[in-house]
Amino acid sequence: MSKTEKNLLIFDHGTSGAKSAIVSTHGEVLEWAFQEVPLHVFKGGGVEQDPDDWWNAIKKTAKQVIDSGCVPVENIVGVCNTSQWSGTVPVDQNGNHLYNSIIWMDTRGAKYIKQFFKGLIEVSGYSLGKLLKWLKLTGGLPTPSGKGPMGHIFWLKNEHPEIYKKTFKFLEPQDYVNLKLTGKFAASTASIHLHWCTDIRDVNNINYSKKLVKKFKIEPNKLPELKKTTDVLGTIKKEVADELGLQKDTKVVMGAPDVLSAPIGSGAIRDYEGHICIGTSDWLECHIPYKKTDVFHMLASVPSAIPGRYLLANEQEIAGGALSFLRDKILYHKDELLKEEAVPDVYKIFDKIVEQTPAGSNNLIFTPWLIGERTPVENPTLRGGLYNLSLEMSREHLIRALFEGVAYNIKWLFIYVEKFIEKWVKKERPGMKKGDFIMPELNIIGGGGSSNIWCQIFADVLNRKINQVKNPIQANARGAAFIASVGLGYLEWDYIPKYIEFSNTFKPNPENRGIYDKLFKEYLNIYKIMRKTYKRLNKD
Repeated sequence: MSKTEKNLLIFDHGTSGAKSAIVSTHGEVLEWAFQEVPLHVFKGGGVEQDPDDWWNAIKKTAKQVIDSGCVPVENIVGVCNTSQWSGTVPVDQNGNHLYNSIIWMDTRGAKYIKQFFKGLIEVSGYSLGKLLKWLKLTGGLPTPSGKGPMGHIFWLKNEHPEIYKKTFKFLEPQDYVNLKLTGKFAASTASIHLHWCTDIRDVNNINYSKKLVKKFKIEPNKLPELKKTTDVLGTIKKEVADELGLQKDTKVVMGAPDVLSAPIGSGAIRDYEGHICIGTSDWLECHIPYKKTDVFHMLASVPSAIPGRYLLANEQEIAGGALSFLRDKILYHKDELLKEEAVPDVYKIFDKIVEQTPAGSNNLIFTPWLIGERTPVENPTLRGGLYNLSLEMSREHLIRALFEGVAYNIKWLFIYVEKFIEKWVKKERPGMKKGDFIMPELNIIGGGGSSNIWCQIFADVLNRKINQVKNPIQANARGAAFIASVGLGYLEWDYIPKYIEFSNTFKPNPENRGIYDKLFKEYLNIYKIMRKTYKRLNKD
């Protein structure tokens, strides 16, 4: 059988749960299963998940797709996972987790990060000396919100010293799953990056910075060995292979976290080719050939899932999560008003309502800062709101305003993304004329990318062509499959775009241009006027 007919078992392990998929080596998703995983939220900013829940969900869904018989098991030549990023699992020498996974939303380490980076002269909450040192080597720093591995590790070290002392390795969720698959402790140069202790100045030779690790006062031996995303970590453990029904010699490829796999699955892998991902949160990213940081707008070059490449990374807190909030907390919230009614598949209904509601929602503006914002401003005290609400409006206006508010927020980010790359794009495209776009089009992925009307709103608000990737919710799994295919020798990076199909292309509607330009200006004004109010209301 030819190489192109081989298949991969892919795990897409997100915050909401675990998905398993059988994917061909050229990115075609053949079978798919999902199992929800609970989230545990505690007072004081704690957000955790039980790694046993992850592993059980992964095994259950893996069995489902393997047992479906969509491909012969002997044709499954490799396993690769793509997981939620910026979490921490402390494990002992036998690979047992010593505590729940502290995930990317957890803020309990904030005070320790702030203490670590305080100084006489500060910029954006960071000591000037430390800011310059970290930016030079890593291109970024731990966020003051504590949402990241070093915040998690600092919190464990101070609040649970016995756990810290027993920890053999601190692992990202991505690398914990690989440990369960192979028994080997390792991280990729991509997954480790948000620990902010690797020197990425030479993207082809990324290693831990002894200086930064020492500054953090973390024992170096508690950090895992580094590999490339395309490295074969090893063969699957015998007991796992037996339980899942896989061949004993099935290879496990390192892979990359979801934020880094998704760009590969979007097909936008050439420099300056952008993509938008609309999930619970959102981002707008592109590959770039240089290391740079915009500390004021939280944009930075990070190691890509493609070894030897940088990715311009960012993330906004809430996108599709605003629709989930509307569904679960407002429209179908179980209380005295609604006790028995089953929740329908509201997202298709939302689409229909939005299509029938005029652009601009009668000048109603929604700000999607339900849990603060990361970029283009780092401000955890911001909150969501509806502005210019009147009696003549109905929930149709409210629903469309949510769609449009997410688009305004992404446009706010998009302005700084284009500024970030403008100098280099103009240098590489000497024929550019005044008025030419830095990014003339964007591929869209994620669950929100399935909505045709939302894609059209993005096209109108951003004034750019939007390419809707076919089966956009499968982009993470597709990206992980491409990474594994390259690692196993079935594919080369340059061939990936030819395997990406688009369901639709959406062009800006000139009739909506003036409406959205006017409302976007007011959107920015709302931030300028309200940020002090939100700080007073939410400073604690």
